[in-house]
Amino acid sequence: MALSLSIVIPVLNESGQIEACLKTLQGLRQLGAQVIVVDGGSADNTATLAKPGADQIIVSGAGRATQMNAGAALAQHKWVLFLHVDTWLPEKMPDIVMAWNYSKSKWGFFSVRLNSDRLAFRFIEWFMNRRSYYTGIGTGDQCQFVDREIFEQVNGFADIPLMEDIELSKRLKRVSRPLVVVAKATTSVRKWQDEGILKTVLKMWRIRLAYYFGAAPEQLAEKYYRHKVPPPGEKP
Repeated sequence: MALSLSIVIPVLNESGQIEACLKTLQGLRQLGAQVIVVDGGSADNTATLAKPGADQIIVSGAGRATQMNAGAALAQHKWVLFLHVDTWLPEKMPDIVMAWNYSKSKWGFFSVRLNSDRLAFRFIEWFMNRRSYYTGIGTGDQCQFVDREIFEQVNGFADIPLMEDIELSKRLKRVSRPLVVVAKATTSVRKWQDEGILKTVLKMWRIRLAYYFGAAPEQLAEKYYRHKVPPPGEKP
């Protein structure tokens, strides 16, 4: 039986990451999974490097919500999984996906492990996993997945520049409880390393609290990206 899974990967100027990301997915492709790369208008050769490892490559408007919606529109399988280019899925994905078919949940996300041995990251990942488990809110680093028909029924990701993952989780919670996969997805610590661990943690929590109390995603995006150093070729 073919693996009923479509994997959507939004990218922008990720020539240094895309080949390694897609290499980890080739075993799933051989089992029938569909891999869709959605380029948000890269100034480098991300799309060219992605061609050998993906089933489809498209260009859309920039912004993760826009890109992930565009990719999901091409999904052919029951389950759609949204994967960041610097996040790696667990080894037993075929068994994990098969189990989803027997769950009452129509969506979910993974527990996460950060790819560093530093003690600070053990604390961060522990807190991320506990927070998401008790709140039922998954984020992009946790590889959100959803039944394709349900994703279409809720009209996909909201067209907002930030917090699209949290906003979608809130709407999907009205459909069913999330399935939290115990097997961990591994995600890169590069955002913490680039900006500093404490600075990154405090910034992320300030923004999430502001969103919780009603701040507009557009305003939060402006603050989030204000001091962020863009990859080569990307506009700040």
